[in-house]
Parts: sequence; structure tokens; C-alpha cells
Amino acid sequence: MSNALLEVDSLHVEVDDKPILKGLGIAVQAGEVHAVMGPNGAGKSTLANVLAGRPGYAVTSGAMIFDGVDLADRLPEERALLGLFLAFQYPVEIPGLSNMEFLKAAIDARAKHAGLDEPSAADFIKRAREAAGRVGLSADFLRRGVNEGFSGGEKKRNEILQMLLLQPRLAVLDETDSGLDIDALQVVAAGINAFRSANNAVLLVTHYQRLLNYVVPDRVHVLADGRIVRSGDHTLAEQLEQKGYGWLAS
Repeated sequence: MSNALLEVDSLHVEVDDKPILKGLGIAVQAGEVHAVMGPNGAGKSTLANVLAGRPGYAVTSGAMIFDGVDLADRLPEERALLGLFLAFQYPVEIPGLSNMEFLKAAIDARAKHAGLDEPSAADFIKRAREAAGRVGLSADFLRRGVNEGFSGGEKKRNEILQMLLLQPRLAVLDETDSGLDIDALQVVAAGINAFRSANNAVLLVTHYQRLLNYVVPDRVHVLADGRIVRSGDHTLAEQLEQKGYGWLAS
């Protein structure tokens, strides 16, 4: 294994005894944004969910090393405490639990795990309001139930709000751009770019090149039939936009 922040090596994953990932390998260094593209059913969301530890996915062989830690036997909450964040393709509503309470609990847990003091309520509220403003959400959204009554675009922006506040080492964004109009897309992209730093990394799962007009990736990977079949710089996404995926098999 290398010293990459994330290294996935020869990963094989099954769902209900059906092979989905078939020897996938990818390495992401701190400071990088990697885009994973591919046709429907290629395994993109499976990769995101397996990294986060979602139940229902059987890792039959291969390795996932995150910041020097083998994720194989780590629970989802342990992976989150290590600094791995997943923005969901379909964010769920949690009525009765306010965004503010949810985020404060998450940030306090990260601080405790790192041996740091929990932020004061006043400091947290200030940071939360600033982050909400960055993604075009009013302070009122912080008092509402998590995603409760939010539009699709508001849910996706709320995921980016969580990322900005939690400051994970690795953000895995599973089709965060799906269903967004151009204004919401630009807001989400601005949040991702604000998050980028030399100390973290982003794994961006997307169908389309349009988000990559605003978030320029360091590397683009094409996933097909459970494997990475082509990697390149950001111009690969432009080729895919023009030609589709069929030419890669030729």
C-alpha cells in the first residue's frame, strides 16, 4: 500500500450474492479531487456506500485503507469519527431532530474522538450560520428537522453544509449534483471548492460532466462493470460528455 489518504486495492463486493465491484482499485492523495463516472449500474454508488460502511454489501476480497486504517471491520460511525464523510444520493428526512442538534452532536463526537474540547454553543451557532449562508440556506433551516420538508436542492445543499461544518479528511459525494438546477449546482460547487484544501480529499461520484465545469477534478475515473476501465485528467470528462461511454469499449 502507498501513503495515499485513500487506497482501494482489488476490491470485490457482492450484493445478494451478485458481484457488483470486480477488482476495483483507486488511490486518492490528500489535496486531490477525484471524479468517478460511468453508466448506470456500473457500481459507482456501491463504491460510495461500501466506503462508508453501509450494511447490505459483502466485501469478498480486496482492501480499503483510509488514512492508514483498514476499514474492513470498522462500523459506519467509526469511519465517520476517522474523518470519512458520505453525502447521500438520496438524503433522508429525520423529523423531530433539528439540523442544529444533529450537527452539534456530530461535531462534539468528532472533537471527543480527537481529544479536543467541544465548541461552545455560541461558537457553534456562529459557525453553523456562516456555513448555512455559504450554501444559500437561511438560519431557519438549522432549526428545522433534518431535511424535513426540504426540496431536493435544499437537501443536497444541506449535505454540503454538513461537510463544511464537519471538515472531514475525505468527503465522498454520491451524485450530489443529481436533480439540481443550475443555480443550486453552482452553490453546491462553490461549497465543494471552499472545502478543498491540502489536508483533505474529495471523491466525487457523478453521471455528468456539468458539475466538473465548476469543480475541476485532478483525476477522472471511468467505472464500468465493476472496474476502473479508464483514468485521466479533467479532459476525460469532456470526452465522455461528447462521446458517451461506448467508445471506451472499442
